[in-house]
Amino acid sequence: MLASLNIDTMGGKEVMKMLVKQEKWGSIPVLHAMPNEGEEDPLPTVIFFHGFTSAKEHNLHYAYNLTQKGIRVILPEAHLHGERSEELDVIQMSLRFWEIVLTNIEELKFLHSYMKEKELATDRIAVAGTSMGGITTMGALTVYPWIKTAAVMMGAPNFVGLASAQMAQFEAQGFELPINDEERKKMLATLAYFDMTQQKEKMAGRPVFFWHGQKDPTVPFEPTYRFYRELEADYAKTPERIEFMNDKDAAHAVSRAGMLTSVDWLTKHLAE
Repeated sequence: MLASLNIDTMGGKEVMKMLVKQEKWGSIPVLHAMPNEGEEDPLPTVIFFHGFTSAKEHNLHYAYNLTQKGIRVILPEAHLHGERSEELDVIQMSLRFWEIVLTNIEELKFLHSYMKEKELATDRIAVAGTSMGGITTMGALTVYPWIKTAAVMMGAPNFVGLASAQMAQFEAQGFELPINDEERKKMLATLAYFDMTQQKEKMAGRPVFFWHGQKDPTVPFEPTYRFYRELEADYAKTPERIEFMNDKDAAHAVSRAGMLTSVDWLTKHLAE
C-alpha cells in the first residue's frame, strides 16, 4: 500500500514530497517513509521505534520532518502492538514489557540486514525512539556498532534498575508476577547484557541525543540524566557529540521543540 503526500509548498516555503509505503519486512509490519526524489537510491536512514501501547503510525511527524532532510525512515510495529496486537489488556502487556523490548532489539538486526540487501540504506544509519522506543534504542547501542547516531526520547539505559523497580511496583500493587525467583534472576541477567550503565564503553563516542521531561511519571528522569552526566567525561574531547535536552515542565510527552531538535541532531550526525 502506498500513500504520497504531494505537498509542494507550505506557507510559501517549498517542501519535499514524502512517500509512505505500508510494507511487511519478514514478519514485521513497517511504515517506510522516504523523500519522493531518489526513493530508489541508498539513503541515510533512521529506524524509529514507537512507545508502549502506541503504534508505528503515531510517529509519522518524525518521519515527515526527517524526509524533508533527504532521510529514509523505517517505522516498525513492535511485538504485540498495532497490527501485531493479541488483544491483551494493559496489565498483560505490562507484564510482557521486556519481552517486547528484547524482541525490538532482536528484530533490529533483521531490519538492518533487509535494508542492506535491498540497497535502501547507506552506512549512515541511526536508531531513535520514544519511551519504550527510547529504551529499545539504548539497548540496541550495546550490541550494534553499525548504529552511527541515536536519539533517545524519554528512554532509559538502566535496564536492570528499571526492571527491578517495575517488578517492585507491581508487587506493591498486589499483582503476583508470573515468574519464580530463579526466572527473575535469569531475566535480570539477560537485561544486564543490554544495560548500558554497566558497559558505558559501548557508547564508543557515538553521537547521542537525549530528551526527557523532569516531571515524567512513567520513565524516571533522574537515572537517565545521571547516566548522561557520567558520560560527559567520556565525551570531554567531543562534547558536541552528546546532548541532553532537559524540559523542566514536561511529563511523558515529547515537546515539539524536542522533536525538531532530535530531527536536526540526526540529520547533522548522519551527514558526518
